[in-house]
Amino acid sequence: MRNRNVIPSLDLLQGFEAAARHLSFTKAGEELFLTQSAVSRQIKELEDQLGVALFHRRHRALALTDAGQQFYAAAAQVLTTMRTATSRLKAQSGRQPLSVTTTHSFAALWLIPRLAGFTRTHPSVDVRITADTRVQDLDRDGLDLAIRHGPASLAGPNAVRLFGERVFPVCSPKLLKKNPLREPADLKNHCLLQYDDPDVRHPWLHWKTWLEVAGIPDLRPVGTLSFSGFEQIIPAAVAGHGVALGRSPLVKDLLATKELVAPFKTSADPARAYFAITAKSAAGRPEVAGFVEWLKQEAAKR
Repeated sequence: MRNRNVIPSLDLLQGFEAAARHLSFTKAGEELFLTQSAVSRQIKELEDQLGVALFHRRHRALALTDAGQQFYAAAAQVLTTMRTATSRLKAQSGRQPLSVTTTHSFAALWLIPRLAGFTRTHPSVDVRITADTRVQDLDRDGLDLAIRHGPASLAGPNAVRLFGERVFPVCSPKLLKKNPLREPADLKNHCLLQYDDPDVRHPWLHWKTWLEVAGIPDLRPVGTLSFSGFEQIIPAAVAGHGVALGRSPLVKDLLATKELVAPFKTSADPARAYFAITAKSAAGRPEVAGFVEWLKQEAAKR
């Protein structure tokens, strides 16, 4: 029999708070870098410990129960208190917290694989990465730095440009053994890995846009597979499931290791780039300036 007086672990509280805030196990997992099933198991364990249901699980939807709403308010307050106390103690002990927000794809495919280089040269800085598709208010949400993708006109006057972005087809080299890609028209013999964007918020990432630029708007591939995130498309391309539209800074390492190849020299080049944006409240902090300088150095590497 479980001891009902045992307080749930912080891992369980973090998983629940994220799931309750997003009303989605999948989005909570993306934020915490866990799988959807891992978050689901955390919630089930928490519900078992508490002896109550925290969510109504509906078809493709979650809703908090009355108990869940009460517990969410308490969990959010506890986590906020703990984060504040942790930051204060780290500051007193010489540790320097640094919170960074960016997109899931940039975090998974570019930032995290390089992050050990920064922490190795800045051991006193504790970096916290928040992956979110929302454009967050840095000062309101207590964040120090954002790495955002978009046109320069929306980046702000104090934004630091890291690099531009090119969009071009990429695939596993094993696909080309069966059906070569000598020219764009040969894409008709392949499955195209498509970004699922029903509201067309990111047209430059759509095959339709690339094919129009390539002069073959009526091309019909043998099939398509759709994904909700770019960070899902690229592993599918590496696995040989089809041809994806690669994004120049995010597939650079995979092209270097030959896990992916770019069969064509042509590329769409939208007027967009990645920018580092510092919160007003974090301006002047040496650890923030050091992180931005490190980002610039990494971005400059070829």
